[in-house]
Amino acid sequence: MKSRIPILSLLLIAGFVLGTAYMRRGGLTPTSSEASPLWTGPSTVRGAGLSADEQNNIDIYGRAHDATVNITSTIYRQNWFLEVIPQRESGSGFLIDNKGSILTNNHVVSGRAPEVQVTLADRSKHKATIVYRDPRNDLALIRITPKGNLKHLLLGDSERLQVGQKVLAIGNPFGLDGTLTTGIISSLNRDIRAEDNNVLEGLVQTDAAINPGNSGGPLLDSNGSVIGINTAILGPGGNIGIGFAMPINRAKAMLQAYSTGQKIGPPPRLGVSVAQVEGDLAVELGLPAEGGLLIQRIEEGSPAEAAGLRGPRRVAIIGGMYELGIGGDLIMAIDGKPADQLDALRTGLKNKKPGDKVELTLFRNGRKANVTVVLTANGNVL
Repeated sequence: MKSRIPILSLLLIAGFVLGTAYMRRGGLTPTSSEASPLWTGPSTVRGAGLSADEQNNIDIYGRAHDATVNITSTIYRQNWFLEVIPQRESGSGFLIDNKGSILTNNHVVSGRAPEVQVTLADRSKHKATIVYRDPRNDLALIRITPKGNLKHLLLGDSERLQVGQKVLAIGNPFGLDGTLTTGIISSLNRDIRAEDNNVLEGLVQTDAAINPGNSGGPLLDSNGSVIGINTAILGPGGNIGIGFAMPINRAKAMLQAYSTGQKIGPPPRLGVSVAQVEGDLAVELGLPAEGGLLIQRIEEGSPAEAAGLRGPRRVAIIGGMYELGIGGDLIMAIDGKPADQLDALRTGLKNKKPGDKVELTLFRNGRKANVTVVLTANGNVL
């Protein structure tokens, strides 16, 4: 009888061990209080804290979203069967006052006698009229007649932009209204050729995602001021990390011209093509080491020809790779500012009008000379 007690105890212990192992293998389902969670996390759930940059994005979007609009432009064309069919262009824009004035791209409202409709953030739709155009800079001013005052955006300054500066873009890419993207200014003073073969000069390049439908929308700085108008993307498809915006100061110039009754005409041109030379190459060509812009061609009938500027007398092969016209005038300064960049001429002429004068500092025949050029609109080479 005594020998059975140890045996019974051993059987009970063995049963407990086997039963526990069986449960661990899934033979029995543990109660809910015993089940392990399917995820890990803090015992107390709290909302994620926002960084200062995130809060800045949220604040700017809250202010700018209601002032950004969707624009649909419709023109009517005849097809091969003489049927009248509508063609629609969609894009974005933004309010610049509380009375219904809107800035956008000219290509958003292009075409002959388009019907333009603006959809506000509250989904209300309004017929718009085209007030003023600046095709050269792909800008347009349109206007609606709202029932009350509207929220609008403040225009910043695009002269002091820096590469690396944070920017935010708001628009309606692919019809997805109120879309916010963020990024930085990745370059300045970019020139691109638009679909109509017009060259858009001095654009702001950004990696903030810009897609079809963003055109005409605002590019904002970290204060929420508009520093550019989203205008183009690189390539025919969607965003690849390179977008372009027209600097807002161009729009300011258009608004100034409109308010004073001026007509925007073709920009003045000097009528030359140039190549930048400096350093060892300049010295080897008998030019000052600081270099400048060496004239390669002078357009017949241009202001440059009228002022007596001189083109190259012969051609040199540089590095066995490319031809360079030499012997002509070297432009070293425009209105006293050094011509040390290839776009120095464009920068020097950007605020000029046909009839204005520009003073060029030239290096000719071993010495410097100043020449005054009267600008016209017919010198079509730069």
